[in-house]
Amino acid sequence: MRTFKLILYACLIAVLAHFTYYLATDYQTFPGRAHMPFVVWTIDTIDLFIHEAGHLVFRIFGELLYFMGGSLFQIIIPAAAVIVFGKNNLRTLPFTLYWMGQSTVNVSIYIGDAPYQQLRLISRHLLHDWHWIFQRLDMMEDAETVASFVNISGILLCTAGLGIGLWFVFKDIRKIIAENFKS
Repeated sequence: MRTFKLILYACLIAVLAHFTYYLATDYQTFPGRAHMPFVVWTIDTIDLFIHEAGHLVFRIFGELLYFMGGSLFQIIIPAAAVIVFGKNNLRTLPFTLYWMGQSTVNVSIYIGDAPYQQLRLISRHLLHDWHWIFQRLDMMEDAETVASFVNISGILLCTAGLGIGLWFVFKDIRKIIAENFKS
């Protein structure tokens, strides 16, 4: 039974590796996002609801935090999942860190779109959060730099999750091999 669980866990880590590669490559372009894997689309959709809820939560802190609140909440909720689930079971870290990284990459795409406003928002009549923020702070020329930093941070979070997952896989393989040699 333990061997089956190890194989299943290793397969899930391989799937996360594939999705992380997708986030670092095709997800970065509009055509690549148009044909995203179902799992990534599902996480993106969940992130959208979290993003919109963030605006409501941060509304009480003023206009700037209202506009930043969606993106902040989109990273805070997965970060909370990393902490809560990680405290109970470290083997969840690859999955929660992937979610946090994916959400961070998603935010970076939104940030990078600020000067162009080409992303389709949920309504034509909504303001582009990051366009408003950069315009208000007179930082529009820094949008690409900020987006790149956030993007790299997201990819690193995903990669850290993969590294932790691989460490658990190799640790379990060593344990199984050691037990078989004792027999």
